[in-house]
Amino acid sequence: MATGARHTTFSILGSDVVVTGNVAASVDLHVDGKIDGDLKCANLVQGEASEIKGAVVAETAKIAGLLDGSIEAKTLIVHATARITGDVVYETITIENGGKVEGKLSHRRHGAAAKAPPPLEVVSN
Repeated sequence: MATGARHTTFSILGSDVVVTGNVAASVDLHVDGKIDGDLKCANLVQGEASEIKGAVVAETAKIAGLLDGSIEAKTLIVHATARITGDVVYETITIENGGKVEGKLSHRRHGAAAKAPPPLEVVSN
């Protein structure tokens, strides 16, 4: 099903997309572009050339690019090309050889209540 169609299971931010502001998606999100703001989605796949500058909350996150901010994910996979600068909260984590994480790692026990992020606000120019 095409992105943007009703009942789609994922959305894509292409490499030519730059978002300034918070992003919220109720479905899976694949990011190849740049986000300057907080991100909340079901499951995140971040491409190697992408950049996210802000806090990330996702059920599952596969990080391959630059993440400058905190991340909270039940399952976190840090690929060899990933660079995370910020605190990390996870239930399970995999860090491939070469993947870099600079920040505090905190394990969250299975079933522990996650601290709710502040609600996202839509702002128009």
